[in-house]
Amino acid sequence: MNENLAALVPELALLGTAVIGLLAGSWLPRRQQWIIAVLAAAACAAGLVATGVTMATDREQTVFADVFAVDTATGFGRLTVLGALLLIVGMSVETVHGHKRETEYWVLLLLTGAGTLALIGANDLLTLFAAYLLASIPAYALAAYAKDARGTEAALKYYLMGALLGTAMLAGTALLYAAGHATLYRELNSALPAAYGLVAVGFVGVLAGLLFKAGAAPAHFWVPDVTEGASTPVAAYVTTLPKIGGLIAGFRLLHQALPGTDVNWPLLLAVIAAVTMTLGNLAAFFQSSVTRLLAYSTISQVGYLLMALAVATRTDLAQKSLLFYLAAYAATNLAAFAVVTELPHARTLGDYRGLARRHPGLAAVLVVCLLGLVGTPPTGVFLGKLEIFSAAVDGGLTWLAALAVANTVASLFYYLRWLAPLFRLAPAEPSARAFAVSGRWSAATAYTAGAASLLLGIAGGAVLPLTTGPLLP
Repeated sequence: MNENLAALVPELALLGTAVIGLLAGSWLPRRQQWIIAVLAAAACAAGLVATGVTMATDREQTVFADVFAVDTATGFGRLTVLGALLLIVGMSVETVHGHKRETEYWVLLLLTGAGTLALIGANDLLTLFAAYLLASIPAYALAAYAKDARGTEAALKYYLMGALLGTAMLAGTALLYAAGHATLYRELNSALPAAYGLVAVGFVGVLAGLLFKAGAAPAHFWVPDVTEGASTPVAAYVTTLPKIGGLIAGFRLLHQALPGTDVNWPLLLAVIAAVTMTLGNLAAFFQSSVTRLLAYSTISQVGYLLMALAVATRTDLAQKSLLFYLAAYAATNLAAFAVVTELPHARTLGDYRGLARRHPGLAAVLVVCLLGLVGTPPTGVFLGKLEIFSAAVDGGLTWLAALAVANTVASLFYYLRWLAPLFRLAPAEPSARAFAVSGRWSAATAYTAGAASLLLGIAGGAVLPLTTGPLLP
């Protein structure tokens, strides 16, 4: 049995720092608890370095009775999650600085990040469910971190939806175990085809939990309420990191455990993808709140990402399109949320009127983000959409690719509703409070993430080869 702890350095770095941070924060004076933020950033950086070394030296392996796989998908997913977590740390500094529970915020963020990393590499149903819990429970507390009415309501909805679909996921795991007498994906792959009914019901149960993490229909109802009720950095987290973990975990499950079954899961996922992208775009048309608009935008983006899962075993393009799109989406979405964090008093689309004149740098980042989410070159999302649409066509789902193109064109409407006010005349002085900035860390995060979105689009040819490689059984 391979029990190489060195293969789990990124996960252990986050978990170890969370424990150290919790203990140290109990003794540090409140004005010095920023040290835990430095530790959190250092843990992310250490994880990135360890992941880079692993990918450069091609140390692919499965560890601990093959329940966790360290392969291409795990490596690139780690880079995306740890990079995104580092950006979230940056945009959170001004929000939580001096808070009486500042240490707890960083610890919860590290724990839920570790759970997301565990989701990415899970190669066993029980490991998958344990990772689901580790990624979810700290996130519920983060949603209620502000302890105000909106945050408490958001956390309650988040928790109830997560508990319900987590129970469905556990029940699905039990049914798949009953059908295949195993929880390891490799063993399920050969054992499941003989039991159609149990496999179908069990798969739907497990899929329900993963759809909750991704924020896809019909498990999307929590997304707009949590995004609006939680603090903006937490909203950035819940619309980004859980999707990375849930979608890569779903891709691995479909590719490794279910390809030989008679269940027509590609059609089911194609329908879910179509409903999710359409529902997200239609709901975003009528939003005036910037956070709710971004919430429905993220639902529509999940619809596009699910296209890769629908063709997971039908084309070799599925994996690289999913991994690249996730990285491009994470950078672009976090850049948009960093701008919103930097302008805490601008809550509606109208509040951004005249931003290009008052803060041209932030306006430029927002232009890159919003046009990037549409899929405009040369941003990373453009290349990601191109890859994922190509994968859908190559996998025999041309109708889904056509619907995705139509949804992309339609989404331009509500993104332009936000972009247009940026270049109009600035509001009168009494309304200029909307342009009060929160601090330099959020602005630096916005510029960094916006630049990353552009860089992924421009240098996509160099990044895409990093996403190709077999999944380890």
